[in-house]
Amino acid sequence: LDLGANVDCSPEHLLQFGIMGSSLVSAVEHRDRPTVGILNIGQEEIKGNDVVKRAAELLWDSGLNFVGNIEGDGLYKGQADVIVCDGFVGNVALKSSEGLAQLLATFLRQEFRRNLFTKLAALIALPVVSRFKSRVDHRKYNGATLLGLKGIVVKSHGSADVFSFGFALQRAAEEARSGVLARISERVAQRQQPLLETA
Repeated sequence: LDLGANVDCSPEHLLQFGIMGSSLVSAVEHRDRPTVGILNIGQEEIKGNDVVKRAAELLWDSGLNFVGNIEGDGLYKGQADVIVCDGFVGNVALKSSEGLAQLLATFLRQEFRRNLFTKLAALIALPVVSRFKSRVDHRKYNGATLLGLKGIVVKSHGSADVFSFGFALQRAAEEARSGVLARISERVAQRQQPLLETA
């Protein structure tokens, strides 16, 4: 998080994203201590701009299960349950991923249609390709949760069809049943209390 709602963020905002994302994963996916990382240009602590470096310091001190900096290729390696970034970076990563998926699908179709041999290979590979397609079907991941609000809001993609919109509704229902709003409010308030006491 964030995938585009907040393009300019302070270190404290990024910390709050980590708290909210961790709370969401804990409530909806039933994980006790979800791992949290911050998207950066390198794993070393000296890497990144001032906002990201300061946010990483706050995340280390937050009590979250913070695992440090995550590079772009780590988005797909399961290095963290929650990866924090501002909305500008998150949206670029999201749209780049969507574009890459479309490009790979186009290349695969072109290669399978190249000649009679590749068309036969496509028939043989059809069960594997179908399972792969099902695993990476973007429609199953439609719906981005807008955290930090007083209600459950899941934003669906503008090009969503009925199938993908159903997944977004299912996600919203899971979040409503999980009590995630109360958990987020409690954890953000816990973080704010020491700040108010020192002010």
